[in-house]
Amino acid sequence: MFQAFLTPVLLSIKITMISGAAVIILGTLAGRLLSLNNFKGKVIVETILMLPLVLPPSVVGFLMLIALGKKSVVGEALELVFRQSILFTWWGAVLASIVVAFPLMYQSAKIGFQGIDHEIEAAARVFGANEWQVFFLISLPLASRAIISGSVLSMARALGEFGATLMVAGNIPGKTQTVPTAIYVAIDTGNMTLAWLWVLLMVVLSFIMLFLVQIKQK
Repeated sequence: MFQAFLTPVLLSIKITMISGAAVIILGTLAGRLLSLNNFKGKVIVETILMLPLVLPPSVVGFLMLIALGKKSVVGEALELVFRQSILFTWWGAVLASIVVAFPLMYQSAKIGFQGIDHEIEAAARVFGANEWQVFFLISLPLASRAIISGSVLSMARALGEFGATLMVAGNIPGKTQTVPTAIYVAIDTGNMTLAWLWVLLMVVLSFIMLFLVQIKQK
């Protein structure tokens, strides 16, 4: 029973850590870029980036199935890299988590960068700092509170992802079965002991993540 409990937990943690790292980097860079630049069509771009936050997970999963399939350019490129289709593998679960968690990180990072006094950045440039130095030494520290909050929330979202993951990665025990999908199966098969253990674990982890966000915002 312990092994049956632990396997989805370890896989969920691995998927969350990898997808979380990708989301933090991509969301921070996108938030920085779009907070500084205004261009025609920006509203459309931002709307597309935020869509996974409001779309039903099944819709996100369906679109990803089409985008990652063997008949798509993206699917063919990924198949060359991984030497197999990533559909119904744990890498598919990683991509699904990235897609659904990205909007939270992006929105938090953008708000953080927009709240910076740009005169401080301009002063750093006057004293000879290049754009990367300004970003890492000035902008990033000043926006750190929003970035940390976005990081925690996006990782919590990745940890709890169910619908898109189920459609893209499936629910293969020991290979793609995460805690949320394992809970669904446990309830469906009447294994309430395992279901309760996983539920309690998810509640505790989610509470800790949200608690850290609340502390950081004080």
